[in-house]
Amino acid sequence: MYEFQTIYQSIGEAKIKALVHHFYQKVAETPALLTLYPEELEPAEERLFLFLQQVFGGPQTYSEQRGHPMLRKRHFQWEIDGDLRNSWLNCMFAAIDKIEMDQNTKETMMKYFVQVANHMVNQ
Repeated sequence: MYEFQTIYQSIGEAKIKALVHHFYQKVAETPALLTLYPEELEPAEERLFLFLQQVFGGPQTYSEQRGHPMLRKRHFQWEIDGDLRNSWLNCMFAAIDKIEMDQNTKETMMKYFVQVANHMVNQ
């Protein structure tokens, strides 16, 4: 079991949902990130919630509905450079700061998001 899979037990579904909502509020204020979304933000918000719920140890609904996450493959259609990566991380870290959780959980989540964001860079 990965270290971050216990996050679901630690903070629960409601806080993961709130995290994703805060994240997309910041995305809505970040023009560079908005270019990645040809649709309304709500469907993306739901997909990210289901994904994070699964990654952090909750129900496997994301995979049941969408198959294997294949994050890099799903994001390869967009040019993601270091600046875009940083914008994404800034939004996520701002969202994390809005959620009450213990410091170890926060650090584990931040570490995970940095690793994933680094993996998405393709330019």
